[in-house]
Amino acid sequence: MSKAAVRLISVAVATAAVMTAAPAATAAPSSPAAATSTPSDPFYAYGGSEPLSAFAPGTVLKNRTLQYHLVGISTPLKAVQLLYRTTDAQGRPAANVTTVVRSPTGDRSKAVSYQSFYDSLSPEDGPSRAIAGNVSLGGLIPNVEAVFLAPLLAQGYDVVIPDTEGQQAHFAAGPEYGTNTLDSIRAATKSAQTGLNSATAFGLMGYSGGSIATNWAAALAPSYAPDVQRKLVGYAEGGLLVDPAHNLKYVDGSLVWSGVIPMAVIGVSRSYGIDLTSYLNGYGLEVLKELERGSIVDALGHYPGLTWKKMAKSQYADPNSIPAFVEAMNKLNLGSAATPTVPGFIAQGNAGVLEGTFGNHPGIGTGDGVMVTGDVRALARQYCATGNSAVKYGQYELLSHTGASVVWASAALGWLGDRFAGRPAPSDCGRIPAGNSLAPEEPAPLS
Repeated sequence: MSKAAVRLISVAVATAAVMTAAPAATAAPSSPAAATSTPSDPFYAYGGSEPLSAFAPGTVLKNRTLQYHLVGISTPLKAVQLLYRTTDAQGRPAANVTTVVRSPTGDRSKAVSYQSFYDSLSPEDGPSRAIAGNVSLGGLIPNVEAVFLAPLLAQGYDVVIPDTEGQQAHFAAGPEYGTNTLDSIRAATKSAQTGLNSATAFGLMGYSGGSIATNWAAALAPSYAPDVQRKLVGYAEGGLLVDPAHNLKYVDGSLVWSGVIPMAVIGVSRSYGIDLTSYLNGYGLEVLKELERGSIVDALGHYPGLTWKKMAKSQYADPNSIPAFVEAMNKLNLGSAATPTVPGFIAQGNAGVLEGTFGNHPGIGTGDGVMVTGDVRALARQYCATGNSAVKYGQYELLSHTGASVVWASAALGWLGDRFAGRPAPSDCGRIPAGNSLAPEEPAPLS
């Protein structure tokens, strides 16, 4: 391995170790103004004379090569960034950015599409911005994730890192995460600058917010991107969001994770062009204003005990009394999406009490602090029952969302390595405990 590669990996691991030593929940909230303080980068804007609809999904619109940055510091490794055509949550043509980092030791025959868990309502926090050298509070997360990317690069994988939320930061919009990821792979293999091509095999990998993109990409690939489907060897994910309506009930009143409730309201409203503000009371509107362009580090631990009822007008105490909410939640439910046809490794923690989430509602049960374990089991069992027996499932009873990520990452790397090597995929079908119902949400009457 070259000295440049060793240096990069050393810097990545050291940076991640220092940053993860400080809990994200202690970060000071950033104001909406602060979230937009980074000057606009013209690379992200498509200004061509042809409309985006004139291009096929995955078409490269622009490219540039720059130094890979960690917390704003340039490293010896180069990264290729691509502006490409994709499809948003409402099925409209959109432009998005992905980053390709070439392994110093790889031969371009294998690559991993790594989906970041940057979870933000600000486009400035996307991984491509962090890699280009921009530093923001929410952008710290893509820098922390260098600890996951370094082993991939060291083992010869080229790494493709899409901005899964798109340029409007459509937080939690799973279908759009999926199309952004699939079109990112298309773009990466079409660009001469990346060295990747139609013969490059791909694995999908992501945790938490990154698992949303990973699973939706695997589910959508056969219908949306059959050309990408043929390149996939499998998907590895952990800390998975399956049925968002269940998750919002699970974190209701949590000490740490309850801030995702207003983030989800904003993300759903933005992604599907609906207005949920008329259902909120004064306090709810105040919280939404605070988080309008915030990231997960603005939300974690800053709204302890927050509940939907505290934010909503009394007649909307049950969010299912809002038709637009029910419709959006059902669009985001992975239980209603297609079954992936490639092997999958799905891991989930179940010690959410360690992160201040004590919810154990009927039909929902326990989780890792933010993700519902029964939902993840149900999805894995559903995949087994609908034709995909190559599902490996791991449940970490003593680990919460944060702790499980470390164990998952090591296992995922080994599992993906076996898929690239062509070894038979293991199966836990028949051994996965029963989970929750993933049936669509039903409307409820006003209170």
